[in-house]
Parts: sequence; C-alpha cells; structure tokens
Amino acid sequence: MTTEPTITDLDRTIGFTIPARHARGRMVRLGPVLDQVLAAHAYPPPIEKLLAEALTLAALIGSTLKDAGGQLTLQTQGEAGIVSLLVCDYRGGQLRGYVQFDAERLAEAGADPSLFALFGQGYLAITFDQAKTGERYQGIVPLDGDSLAEAAQGYFFQSEQIPTLIRLGMRKQGERCVAGGLFVQHLPEGEDGRERLHTRLDHPEWENVAALAATMGADELADPALTLEELVWRLFNEEEEVRLLAGIPLVKGCRCDADYIASVLAKFTPEQQAEMADDDGVIRVDCAFCAQSFPVPIAA
Repeated sequence: MTTEPTITDLDRTIGFTIPARHARGRMVRLGPVLDQVLAAHAYPPPIEKLLAEALTLAALIGSTLKDAGGQLTLQTQGEAGIVSLLVCDYRGGQLRGYVQFDAERLAEAGADPSLFALFGQGYLAITFDQAKTGERYQGIVPLDGDSLAEAAQGYFFQSEQIPTLIRLGMRKQGERCVAGGLFVQHLPEGEDGRERLHTRLDHPEWENVAALAATMGADELADPALTLEELVWRLFNEEEEVRLLAGIPLVKGCRCDADYIASVLAKFTPEQQAEMADDDGVIRVDCAFCAQSFPVPIAA
C-alpha cells in the first residue's frame, strides 16, 4: 500500500554522516520551488532539465555551508556550444537560476543533446562567499564528462582533492517537475589529523560508501513518494551507525525587489542615472532570474 507523499518530501535537503566510514552526505529534492523558477522562462525540455539539475546541484553543495549567511554560486559558461551561460546560486535555503542559450542551435541538436553539444569547450565555476569573514573562494574546472554531476565530481577532485560522488535525477509529470540529488564525500583529513587521501593509493572506507551510493538511481531521487530519509536508509542500512542532520527547507529566492533595485541605482550620480533612463525619465531594470522588469523613475 502506498501513501501520498507529505509536503516535507519536497523542497528540502537533509544531511547525514557515517562515522565509521569517515563519510558525509546530502540528499535534496525539489518540487514547487523548481516549478516557480522554471515558470519565469518558457524553457524547452533540454534546457529545463539542465537548469533543474543545476539547481539541485547548487542546493546539494550550498547546503553544506557552515556560514548560514554564505552563498554558493554555480556558473557554467560555454564556448561554441548551445548554452552561453548558466547561473544558479544558493543562500540560506534560497535558490535561483537562469540559462542563456541559442534556440535555433538547440532545435537542430535533437531532443537529448550531450553536455558537449550544450556547452562545447565550456567550464564550471563554483564560488563560495562567506558572509561572516567576507572571504571568497572559487574553483574552475573544464566541463568534462557526460553530465553536470560528473563535471562537479571533477571539480572536487581537482580543486578540493576530496573523493566525491554526485547523483542527479529529474522527471516531469504533466506540467510539474521533480528533481533530486545525492552528494557524498569522504571527510577532509584535516578534521581529525589523518594523512591526506590523495597521497594514498587506496582508501577502502570510501570505496565501500561510493559503491553503495552509486546504486542510487535517478528515478528514486526524483520520486516524491520516497522520503529523503528512506533513500538514506536504502543505501546505508547495513552500516553500524548513520547520523541524520537537521533538514533545511528550500524556497525560490530571487532578490530583485523594487526597493533593492532602487537602493542600488541610488549609488549612481544624477548624471549617470540620466544616461540610463529612457525618454520618460524611467530606468527599466530587467532581472534575468525571474524575467521581471522593474521601472524606476529618476529624481527630477
């Protein structure tokens, strides 16, 4: 007998640790938040899927930030590909994102273009902004592999030197989208004084966790009838101990309200504002994230 999923099965992320394996992870599932972000643009299915996976990835990585006011920005930029720019960010449970692409080239590419067809010789940049210290850290890697998940794994291997496994899944039912993701890492050695993993030839603790995590299918990740806790249990129920961490609710978080835009424009001189204004004395600011236009009249 199956039951309807509760609201907590969507738009949230949970964390977990496996102490005996020195591993940690995140599970995320997006539903209404995803629909709200995608509704701002009439994206064709391949771009819709790409953005859904990118938002899921941003939630997975961003929710690991210890600084509650910190921000994670995920950006991919293509060279000679269909997609020229993809940007997503996460801050305090808030998600937003958008894609710039060539519609004509996408139509010629078929229903399921490869990552290379979408981006060409592209790159993935992941930026961490710490609110408390003001520090910024950014890593940039080529968009290698067959998916965003593989490219992100390459980022952690090259930039962080931390063994990482990422799985993403997305499905659409009518007009509704559901996406889910799994993020698992071996704990950094600096936290307990052990030797650095990348200098070792083998680390069976991680190999066991990675083998189990790799069995998680995209259909399970995007199935709202399965709670995130159930997915963790399915993977690691034979482990000695699995600790679940507090969940984080996720919401659409575009920050382009009229007051904020007016405060930004107020930093410009009257002469600069006049140059930006139209013939009616109005500065029109378009938000790429939510596709809204904000008219701001300049002072007489």
